[in-house]
Amino acid sequence: MELLEVLGYISALVIGITLGLIGGGGSILAVPVLAYLFLIEEKTATAYSLFIVGFSALVGGVKQHLRGYVDWRTAIVFGIPALLGVTTVRKYIIPILPDVLFSVGDFDFTRRMGMFGLFALLMIPAGISMLKPKKQNESNLKQVQYNYPLILIEGIIVGAITGLIGAGGGFLIIPALVLLANVEMKTAVGTSLIIIAVKSLFGFFLGDAFTINIDWGFLTSFTVISFIGIFIGNTLSKFIDGQKLKKAFGYFIFIMAFFIFYMEFVLK
Repeated sequence: MELLEVLGYISALVIGITLGLIGGGGSILAVPVLAYLFLIEEKTATAYSLFIVGFSALVGGVKQHLRGYVDWRTAIVFGIPALLGVTTVRKYIIPILPDVLFSVGDFDFTRRMGMFGLFALLMIPAGISMLKPKKQNESNLKQVQYNYPLILIEGIIVGAITGLIGAGGGFLIIPALVLLANVEMKTAVGTSLIIIAVKSLFGFFLGDAFTINIDWGFLTSFTVISFIGIFIGNTLSKFIDGQKLKKAFGYFIFIMAFFIFYMEFVLK
């Protein structure tokens, strides 16, 4: 096994530990780990990330459900358009994207640049969300109200973005649930995990499973190692201040975003 692969599997464990410690965010590292340590091309890397993100979110979502922090009606209302968005992109859009999207003189803007450039851009608000202080618990008695037209639009957009970059988009979903459905913050976090799990896994199985060759042995190994990391992280969370770690991880996401920009737009 080469050094990069060893680092890749260690990173899979770190992704899980991060998820276990701070409750989210770690899976955003799946795409860069797959692309730069395992040297997997962009279509497959984003597909594998959907699988990893989906199962990781499912573990977290079940945990939040047992605590009573999942609003299943809201998950369905928001999740259906998100599911349509991610499945459409993975099944119909990604397969027809050309290797070179457009050219300006001698400069070729490739599909990889587009997908990873968008991914790096969206890592910035994801990092900012990690730096925000934890809000105080709000009353869970307020009535949930749905702005259906905006939820439909937001769900499709979030699903499409997930399909393009292979990340869950919790930093987009949570504010949408709070603002568009009047969901209490803790419930929004738990509900978002269920939405991420469903749209990511359905996007993978309905889209990528039919359009690309899946290395199931590798994908299963990576996901299992991440799961082991989640349980390690859950144990460590009893002894480590998750909020301080969350802030540090937010800065690390910024570093990774600039690294991706450098690798895709400067180095090449």
